[in-house]
Amino acid sequence: MLLLVNLCSKWTVRYTTGMYDLAIVGGGPAGVAAGVYAARKKLKTVFIAEIIGGQSTDSQDIQNWIGTQHISGMALAKELEVHLRAYAADVVDIKIGERAEKLEKIEEAGTTHFLISTAQAQYTAKAVLVATGGTRKKLQAKGADVFENKGVTYCASCDGPLFGGQDVAVVGGGNAGFETAAQLLAYCKSVTLVHRHNDFARADAATVDAVLAHPNMRVVKNAEPVEVKGDMFVKALTVKDVTTGTLTDLPVAAVFVEIGMLPNTNWVKEVVALDEIGRVSIDSKNQRTSVEGIWAAGDVTDGLYHQNNIAAGDAVKALEDIYYWVKKKAPTGAAAVAPAPAPESALQ
Repeated sequence: MLLLVNLCSKWTVRYTTGMYDLAIVGGGPAGVAAGVYAARKKLKTVFIAEIIGGQSTDSQDIQNWIGTQHISGMALAKELEVHLRAYAADVVDIKIGERAEKLEKIEEAGTTHFLISTAQAQYTAKAVLVATGGTRKKLQAKGADVFENKGVTYCASCDGPLFGGQDVAVVGGGNAGFETAAQLLAYCKSVTLVHRHNDFARADAATVDAVLAHPNMRVVKNAEPVEVKGDMFVKALTVKDVTTGTLTDLPVAAVFVEIGMLPNTNWVKEVVALDEIGRVSIDSKNQRTSVEGIWAAGDVTDGLYHQNNIAAGDAVKALEDIYYWVKKKAPTGAAAVAPAPAPESALQ
């Protein structure tokens, strides 16, 4: 069905599709893992993503993607797309270049389904997997954009080992900042954490104490980064004392930024429950959200840890649950499906 939609006083054509079993929204490791599993389970699926690869496309050298020693973010994105398309066939309908703008829960004739709107189309599905990830807050300091991927990095797990034996800085005094510092201390010569406040109220005391006890750990409090300096790569981070205005150059080879993430949840905020910072609240046993028929996986959730491998695993967990849920909803006369196995009997 074609719809005429008035966008900024310009008429455009938006089409509405038939009913899918599942809509997967997001093209990172979570979304792609879900897409592959949906294809193998023969769930009629629409896969909606602006790009394939998610945040990983920003990393120059990923060393923790299991089964691959080294791979760039862009190369990983290509591998993910190849894998998805190899299984998609006529089961997974891939829509790249579309951004989900709104999710609606539709109740009619005693049934419930979901409507996902993009600028190009509207998709209807019995179930939805939200895997739209998040966007890391960028360091607002002179030169930070110039040296991104040249020493300024937003992923310690991806890029940290590249700076083994060198002096590095971490910007951010929350749990993420201290966890990143702890990871870097395993192989860096020294780690200097830059924090704009005088205390670490946003971090767990036990984690703070353990990290600060390390002999190679340094802290600069009441300071904010104002400039990243270097030539081809980072050479120093200039910080300003927020009370005195004094500028100090910290000689470092890398700056790891951990100042928070903005989850991409605007399009679902009217439907599912979010936590205080806008992440989708989930049941970690099965990735279900507050609304029956909607699951979430990856950085978009309030899960405790966020990594590529974790995102992919959580998406697979969700797909197992989604499969049995969708089949339970199958109309009378559809092929019978065995109930989900008990946890102790699940063998992969």
